[in-house]
Amino acid sequence: MDKKEEKIELKDIERQPCEVWTRVMGYHRPVSSFNTGKKGEFYERKCFVESKCGLGK
Repeated sequence: MDKKEEKIELKDIERQPCEVWTRVMGYHRPVSSFNTGKKGEFYERKCFVESKCGLGK
């Protein structure tokens, strides 16, 4: 492999958690600060895709 094709792999101990933020009621908050019910609602959300609705034309 040359340098452009070299694959980089991290071990689990080298990784760090990613903090996910979302917009709620007009301001941004980390999902980790949500209560159990709000976390459940957040993870049940579905992504909106304009092209599937005919709006992406």
